[in-house]
Amino acid sequence: MEYSIQKIAALTGATFIAEHHPDKQIITDVSIDSRNIKSNKTCLFFAIIGARNNGHQFIQQLYDQGIRNFVVSDAHCFQNHYTNCNFLLVKDTLLSLQLLAQKHREQFKVPVIGITGSNGKTIVKEWLFQLLKDDYSIVRSPKSYNSQVGVPLSVLQMNEGNTLGIFEAGISLPNEMRHIAAVIQPDIGIFTNIGEAHAENFVDVSQKIEEKLKLFQHTKNIIYCKDYEALHTGIKKSNIAQHSNLFTWSKKNSADLLIVKIEKAKLETEIQGIYKNDFIKIVIPFSDDASIENAIHCWCIMLFLGIHQDVIGSRMHYLSPVAMRLELKQGINGCSIINDSYNSDIGSLAIALDFLNQQNQHASKTVILSDILQSGIDDEKLYAGVAAMCKAKGISKFIGIGEGLSNNQHQFDCSKEFYATTEEFLKHASAGMFKDETILIKGARAYRFEQISKMLQQKAHQTVLEVNLSALVHNINLYRSQLRHNTKIMAMVKAFSYGSGSFEIANVLQYNRVDYLAVAYADEGIELRKAGITLPIMVMSPEMQSFDNMVKYNLEPEIYSFHILKEFTDAIKHLNRERIAVHIKLDTGMHRLGFEENDINELCVRLKNAPAVVVKSVFSHLVASDESEHDEFTKKQISSYKMMCGMLENHLGYPFLKHILNSAGAMRFRDEQLDMVRLGIGMHGFSSASGLGFIPTVQLKTVISQIKQVAAGDTVGYSRKGKVTRNSRIATVPIGYADGFTRKLGNGIGSMLINGKQAPTIGNICMDMTMLDITDIDAEEGDEVIVFGEGQPISEVAKAAGTIAYEVLTNMSSRIKRVYYQE
Repeated sequence: MEYSIQKIAALTGATFIAEHHPDKQIITDVSIDSRNIKSNKTCLFFAIIGARNNGHQFIQQLYDQGIRNFVVSDAHCFQNHYTNCNFLLVKDTLLSLQLLAQKHREQFKVPVIGITGSNGKTIVKEWLFQLLKDDYSIVRSPKSYNSQVGVPLSVLQMNEGNTLGIFEAGISLPNEMRHIAAVIQPDIGIFTNIGEAHAENFVDVSQKIEEKLKLFQHTKNIIYCKDYEALHTGIKKSNIAQHSNLFTWSKKNSADLLIVKIEKAKLETEIQGIYKNDFIKIVIPFSDDASIENAIHCWCIMLFLGIHQDVIGSRMHYLSPVAMRLELKQGINGCSIINDSYNSDIGSLAIALDFLNQQNQHASKTVILSDILQSGIDDEKLYAGVAAMCKAKGISKFIGIGEGLSNNQHQFDCSKEFYATTEEFLKHASAGMFKDETILIKGARAYRFEQISKMLQQKAHQTVLEVNLSALVHNINLYRSQLRHNTKIMAMVKAFSYGSGSFEIANVLQYNRVDYLAVAYADEGIELRKAGITLPIMVMSPEMQSFDNMVKYNLEPEIYSFHILKEFTDAIKHLNRERIAVHIKLDTGMHRLGFEENDINELCVRLKNAPAVVVKSVFSHLVASDESEHDEFTKKQISSYKMMCGMLENHLGYPFLKHILNSAGAMRFRDEQLDMVRLGIGMHGFSSASGLGFIPTVQLKTVISQIKQVAAGDTVGYSRKGKVTRNSRIATVPIGYADGFTRKLGNGIGSMLINGKQAPTIGNICMDMTMLDITDIDAEEGDEVIVFGEGQPISEVAKAAGTIAYEVLTNMSSRIKRVYYQE
């Protein structure tokens, strides 16, 4: 997009409350996130007011960064010291963003495909791109940008070089789709399916269908599966059926494309159909039901567009998996690797650069990028935009691969290297070229960047703990939605963030504006500081020998006894430091650490006589906040805590942060959220608050190393504990008690999930291996095994082991490789 800000004001009906050459100020990009700005000079920031954040709060920060163009709904956010800037005032910034995208869309007469449904939207969109990119210059939603905000940001990407648009639309509440429909204005619609996603916000499935169909109120052609009876009925009852051409497919009834046979093999599926009385077929390299359904939707689109069946068949056979996530892995020479080596377009590059920008563990950030294919944008303009994005994100080194990038290398002003092909890069590259840096690998599939990824990543391990960073953010935001507006969040990242990681988790928390971090020991905090974490950090178990380093690295100790208070104040006197923040721990019933009620008077005196320290917060720990039978005791603890806090505040003469609630307490005792709450395992989706939609963040996976046929009467494992009562198939997987998989789960007490079925352990758990009985499971060597995760809740694993999820997570050995990903 490219508009003067004066034109944008006219399109959105905005009024200027401050202006600076509005006819000359050109806008090429819009943003709603203060952390994701591509170009300060030509970016327009929309201050969106959401359920959890208010964009107006970040105006000063953005102005300091150099942003000079804003759309706001609160005139009071403009300050007189803001000079040489444009402020547009509107009633609703979200509606104005949508209106701008709507007006932008109306300038283009190219066909647009709109996709909605409960599942499969992103896969169908990405597969259509794979299948049609040779015929069209396609603009499409980046990743899963299908929300009230994501859709207008997607449509604003349209440019005069595009010949086809593909946009997905998702809703979670009634009355949302009409706004999205006005922005997309689809000529062709795909309704993938109807399921349970967001069902809780609708009266019934009919209402949800009716709402989603609003996307197609003015659409000429709609594609859907008649086998979803509620969907078919909903379409027939609506007025859409009167003005739209319905292109249907079915496995049961008469339809435009009748599916007559689906034949699955291990790694592919043949789908046979009848279209216009002709027998046709496709073969796809997938065998799961969801992929089959998604492929048939794509088949229908291609048939509708008049693409010859022979072409369709050849392209379907080479469909590739859609990379739905960015992965962060350990690399060689202390590097961190972000792997996005299967696609390259300007929209997903922006997302990948944002993810790279979240990583603070290395000062140096490197991008390895291939040519961006079929962008519809002139190369010089395209790569000028890429160079500007890299500059805005502070990229240290850029490695470009491809003719287009090589011809435009003059546009990049950082450290840079360019190669014509991937092979040329690999020929010149060596492991020594990369050390202690974060590297984003992003390339179009044709460039085969998996070879680069293989070179830079540490040796792959078969047992991995996958950590879903998007789920972590989702859970934090769920908690935020339940907190009072001014209540802060302290995130507990002790014990390797409950086994899930250190700086990898802290980076996400810092990026998503958590207020405080807490670690158990000083060395954990020092590691975070060295990894670029600048958030305040409380150390819960400070040790005297670490006081010097705590002061050096600006770590704030928990003071829980007079002895620790004296030792710390003596230490900072020796260091000649003043006003060092500390956190006072009160014991209100846990009887573990902390000052008790009869200590408060003396504590007040000692703190008054220690001017070198300043109390940043006073807190206590609830004994049983998640157990209703102990609620009276919990209330007694809270009352005692408030009384002691009052005494301290009166004597000290200044306020401090107050916090007593943990993850469970924050949900069950909302009137006591006070200044801050402490979130621990609840951030990782293991919450006692059911029904709110928390998502587990971790999944432990391994694979079958070997399968043996063991005869009845024989035994498996040490001490012959695994007695075989029938001829059996026994699988060995590479995880044992040295990895944290406890011996308590041996001999059939525990199990793992293989191809959707439970495989019980047999015999004793070994140090590095576990044996599973797979006699009744169709499985092969190399098949995936879920230790805990989807379909195998960690709570059930913990229950079988006679423990709790905390222990299962924190026991996971560091030799299990962590893979972090953002969806």
